[in-house]
Amino acid sequence: MIASSIARAAVLGMLFFCLVACTSSTPASPAITNTPLTDTAIPPQATEWPNIALVQIFSGLNKPVDLAHAPDSSGRLYVVEQEGLIQMFENGVRSQMPFMDIRERVRCCGERGLLGIAFPADFVSSRQVYANYTSKVYANYNYTTTAPGSLHTRVSRFSLHSDMHQVDPDSEEILLQIPQPFNTHNGGQIVFGPKGNLWVGMGDGGSGGDPQNNGQKGQTLLGKLLRINVTSSTETLYTIPADNPFVGNDEFLDEIWAYGLRNPWRFSFDRQTGDLYIADVGQNAWEEVNFQPASSPGGENYGWRFMEGTYCFQPATDCPADGLTLPVAEYGRDSGRSITGGFVFRGNQPSLQGIYMYADYVTGRIWGLRRVNDAWETKLLLDTSHNISSFGEDEAGNLYVVAHGGTILQIQVVDEE
Repeated sequence: MIASSIARAAVLGMLFFCLVACTSSTPASPAITNTPLTDTAIPPQATEWPNIALVQIFSGLNKPVDLAHAPDSSGRLYVVEQEGLIQMFENGVRSQMPFMDIRERVRCCGERGLLGIAFPADFVSSRQVYANYTSKVYANYNYTTTAPGSLHTRVSRFSLHSDMHQVDPDSEEILLQIPQPFNTHNGGQIVFGPKGNLWVGMGDGGSGGDPQNNGQKGQTLLGKLLRINVTSSTETLYTIPADNPFVGNDEFLDEIWAYGLRNPWRFSFDRQTGDLYIADVGQNAWEEVNFQPASSPGGENYGWRFMEGTYCFQPATDCPADGLTLPVAEYGRDSGRSITGGFVFRGNQPSLQGIYMYADYVTGRIWGLRRVNDAWETKLLLDTSHNISSFGEDEAGNLYVVAHGGTILQIQVVDEE
């Protein structure tokens, strides 16, 4: 997940273990009304940078790392807890029982754990949810011959019980099981994209400096952005989209959509344009945001480990920049140490329209990024005391901050009528 050099990874791991101690009880959370957008036209982009504030919505969570919603018009929000639980909130109230509990098969914590969930478009009829987690329990699976008991990433599908309020943990179907050579840089994001494909973000597997050069190797899924098409079959759980960029190329695995990533800790699609934003955690000096337009045919090389941000990493000088897709935004150690990607705002607050929001886990700063004509502009919007592990989006397009210490906060504009 949130990564760096070996020493930095150890520091962040300690932060992850300690943050939960800061959780405190608070009064009951207010109800949230989520009204899905009905107008498919793209709202006008904000012209001025807004003043924002965070309003606490939920508290008392244990190491939350993701927030999602299902496409069912229910207004429910689902919060992923790193140790292997998913909590469901409806009208501001947490369900008495967890939505999902797979703690016995999840290896936590540090940069490991239950790291992401995704709901398919047919959730109401299929009653299925997808999860990405790190596990030490090796299953009989034909993707790799990694020895039993070794650390690996699982991307799995689960079915719900008939009441739609709880996942059946025994229903797990493993789509991908990817060996992890180290304890860091596991990625963890899964998203159903605009065309219904499942996208998976994979880190380079660790440790410092990508010693196996996985970011540039085409015969490993580590250090990549993957794109697959899930099926209803119990024998062939997914197929390869015919327009994936490396289909028929023996140098790359067919699942790969883009490569050259170190640890893409949160990527998202603009729900209005289909454009893709990828926040990639840096090594020693630079954190970055990558952009991929909706028209892209895929195949981008985002540069790691040749480059960290727009700077040479290995080799330290004269790195091969030709053919690489460089970030549209970056920041150095004077601003933060571990980027957390967010979303383009498409909710009901006009002054936030079209602004991509992202943060730094260590410093708690939140920035806005937007494209004006052919130039990218970025601005620090808020300086917080939170260790921001993720962002989340509800059905209406409103954005939430996930604080690893145990709270969920909604982003709101100050003094906007």
